Amino acid sequence: MPRSVNHVASRNRRKKVLKLTKGYYGARKNVWTVAKNTWEKGLTYAFRDRRAKKRNFRALWIQRINAAARLEGMSYSRLMGALHKNGIEINRKVLADLAANHPEAFKAIVDKVK
Repeated sequence: MPRSVNHVASRNRRKKVLKLTKGYYGARKNVWTVAKNTWEKGLTYAFRDRRAKKRNFRALWIQRINAAARLEGMSYSRLMGALHKNGIEINRKVLADLAANHPEAFKAIVDKVK
């Protein structure tokens, strides 16, 4: 009796991965094993970088707040300590946005905690 193999399912599975790797360079887009490995590695990068993105943005916000605080004659750590001591609950994302786009509002906050 001949061996029965589900070619339809395996071909569809391969086509799905090859469709996802469309636009990649060289064999990464059309050679099944290379494309599959590239796609799988891309998933691990995506998983890792969803977490790294949060770290990168926090670091960016801290740099922006520090630069704006130093223009007002204060360091980042002193500003954040004063904010917490005065009970001003404002997160770094909003504070960085104020520092970059609304310097007068940022200055008002710094004057309040000085």
